[in-house]
Amino acid sequence: MNRILFEKSEISNGVAEFSGARALHILNVLHGEVGQKLKTGELDGKIGSGTILSIEGDVDCPRIRVLVEHTKESLHPWCDLILAPPRPRVMKRLLPQLATMGVGRIFLVGARKVEKAFWGATLLKESEFRPLLVDGLMQGGSSIVPVIEVRRNFLKFVTDEVDSLFPGSERIVAHPYAEGEQGAGAMDRAGRLLLAVGPEGGWTDGEVELLESRGFKRYSLGKRILRTDTATIALLAKLSTELC
Repeated sequence: MNRILFEKSEISNGVAEFSGARALHILNVLHGEVGQKLKTGELDGKIGSGTILSIEGDVDCPRIRVLVEHTKESLHPWCDLILAPPRPRVMKRLLPQLATMGVGRIFLVGARKVEKAFWGATLLKESEFRPLLVDGLMQGGSSIVPVIEVRRNFLKFVTDEVDSLFPGSERIVAHPYAEGEQGAGAMDRAGRLLLAVGPEGGWTDGEVELLESRGFKRYSLGKRILRTDTATIALLAKLSTELC
């Protein structure tokens, strides 16, 4: 945790009071003590710093009060993601990293090769996925929590919603069978990139053609077939250096 983030409801009169994993981290990793300065922020709000006012309780269950001052704007998301979700255990690894890397909206889509069992996963509940996203944000770059939405009907989503949800966006579909390594091309730096990443088994030809009909350009990292979490992070890292 490079920046301790709080829900708005945890802050009262400029003071955040909390326990749990964040408090243990401050005590055991940051060796927190009264008067110590911390990097802090409010989820979906501004960031800044905090000063430890008190540490109560025992070492196994400390309760900490921090005086916070949040006056700086957080980094804002630079891209959105259409993702054909992998297995839940892979998603659990991936979600914190997506938050860390600046993804704003994540649309989980029902591509043909997505395992049907995924749609019954408890990970689709906000109470399950939000802590993973917040954990990624506490790496320090942003306080803006990514929004996750589910669209099981891939055809309907791409045909009926993409243009209205992402007007004028630069659109890229990750596909290892693009002819050579494809660049993202020119982009309006004020806008956000829209990246589509397929399932473990890859997009079908029909799905790629449908995305292309909506203005998506093929983009390849090379001929090697990567796992979804590896491919997604590699794509975001490479595209962020090209476009941000």
